[in-house]
Amino acid sequence: MKRTVIMDEMAMDRALMRIAHEIVERNKGTEDLILLGIKRRGVPLAQRISDNISAFEDVKIPVGTLDITLYRDDLSEKTIDPVVSETSVLDDINNKAVVIVDDVLYTGRTVRAALDALVDLGRPKYICLAVMIDRGHRELPIRADFIGKNVPTARSEHVQVNLKEIDKVNEVVLYED
Repeated sequence: MKRTVIMDEMAMDRALMRIAHEIVERNKGTEDLILLGIKRRGVPLAQRISDNISAFEDVKIPVGTLDITLYRDDLSEKTIDPVVSETSVLDDINNKAVVIVDDVLYTGRTVRAALDALVDLGRPKYICLAVMIDRGHRELPIRADFIGKNVPTARSEHVQVNLKEIDKVNEVVLYED
């Protein structure tokens, strides 16, 4: 299996800083802004974006976690006993600008599940999507508003976003058969 690093730590940092600026620009500031990371790798990415916004706006943006396990349309195919983590949203999301954060956008099914989970929590003013990698191959009409890098892939390829918080290294890797 061929392994190619397509983003190193510096490239990831630049992309996350750009995404942070784009989010603030789209929202016309930081008022009523909440970031929700999809468990697992979306959570540390959301925290990094919040830290970046804090660095240039001097405002701490709330970060929550969104567990979509029970909202997946392939739950019965994945496992008989799903492991459900806690969804943790510290602020009320009603009438707030919510940015869902994830590592890789592929078919769109994870985002669809996140939208279902989010709607159960309240009614945001609007919802945006930020991803580190958009690799194409949508099965649902979903697109990201903020993208770290577009990486056209074959269906046989795999993209892995590695984060220090989970994987002890910051890099994005493309695996080819």
